[in-house]
Order: sequence, then structure tokens, then C-alpha cells
Amino acid sequence: MAKFSFLLSLFITAVLAFNVQAFAPQQVNAGRLSNTELNVNIKVSVGDGEPIESALRRFKREVNKSGHLMELRHRRTFENSQEKAKRKVKEGRMRIKFERMQRKRMANRT
Repeated sequence: MAKFSFLLSLFITAVLAFNVQAFAPQQVNAGRLSNTELNVNIKVSVGDGEPIESALRRFKREVNKSGHLMELRHRRTFENSQEKAKRKVKEGRMRIKFERMQRKRMANRT
């Protein structure tokens, strides 16, 4: 009986030693996004008497400039680091080519 009471008192002290919050789930930082979430926050103010088509056109332009759709397209399937590096190099080449064409067009305007 003494052994049982000793084990019971040991168990009770062990239970009391643990804090109830030790078993609570960890709180997630609400400000931080996970790898699968995108923060899409694009606003277009529509002026008085402005046609909805022009506002929609401006909205589409802002979405394209922000790069959200391209990011979603890349996240559609898994992309390992090697594929990601290849894609970044290819995008860099395309950007340089586009900038070169833009400079050429601007030079021909005068």
C-alpha cells in the first residue's frame, strides 16, 4: 500500500508540474504567410464617370505588373531548385531581350 501511495503521489506531482499551456498548440504568427499563400492586394480606384472597361483594363495591367499570376502558374506543380534556377536564367534572358528591344524602339522614335 505504501508503494501505491508513493506512486500515486509521484504521479500527482508530475501532473501538477506540467503547465497546462505546455499541451496547448503553438500559436501561428498571423502576419507571416506560408509558402503556399500569396498576398494579393491590388486596388484600382474608379473615377466618376469613368467607363468600367477602362478600370478593368487598368486592373488587369496592375495584376500583370505585380506578377501574381506568373507566381501562381509556377506554384501549380512542384519545382525543384534546379528547375527554378533554369527558369530564372531564362526569365533573365527574356527580360534583357525585352529591354534591348525597348531601347531600340526608343532610339528609332526620334
